[in-house]
Amino acid sequence: MKQRTSLVVLDMAGTTVADDGLVERAFGTAARALGVEPGTARHHEQLTYVRATMGESKISVFRHLFPGDEEQARRANAAFESAYGQLVAEGHCEPVPGAREAIERLRAEGRTVVLTTGFARVTQDAVLAALGWRDLADLTLCPADAGGRGRPYPDMVLTALLRTRAADDVRRIAVAGDTSYDMLSGTRAGAAVVAGVLTGAHDEAALRACGATHVLGSVAELPDLLAEAEDGR
Repeated sequence: MKQRTSLVVLDMAGTTVADDGLVERAFGTAARALGVEPGTARHHEQLTYVRATMGESKISVFRHLFPGDEEQARRANAAFESAYGQLVAEGHCEPVPGAREAIERLRAEGRTVVLTTGFARVTQDAVLAALGWRDLADLTLCPADAGGRGRPYPDMVLTALLRTRAADDVRRIAVAGDTSYDMLSGTRAGAAVVAGVLTGAHDEAALRACGATHVLGSVAELPDLLAEAEDGR
């Protein structure tokens, strides 16, 4: 019988929270604030990078887009977080169908659940409040909680393990996310289950190329996957 999964680390936007283009919309607002207009070659180049790096810490993304200019990168990140927060405040924030029920089931089965994000804490808290999810998971983490490095580094997954002490072996961790960077983060942390979901940014080929052990239609399928794996089915 496989080791029981005792810690489940879940991404938010695109995995448990429906993205519905909010990241791209918020990026557009941030780009315009710094004089990068939609329709220009520079805007297209930057948007392409944003799409490719979905799941990464947003300040890291902006540091890449504005190399050598920390002040501009921070201004862009602040504009992005503000725009995303405004969209959430306007009601553009919904859970992925079945996500809440999946988290509740995982916890009812005795598993510890941690929600992670590439957003800043203020944005993460706004999303949790909008969904009524403040007490849904055992712990929530953003890159700053893990020393500043977000995905694709393993830091948030390992911080989840250290903070919760929910597992005595990294092979008892399951990670789920919708991006290639989620998959890299999970594999680098040593998680036995690194499940990609098809409700967000990247397709099955991209997820598997970065280490997905499973690809699911949505996070709603994760509890059954873990139960079946542990039953040896």
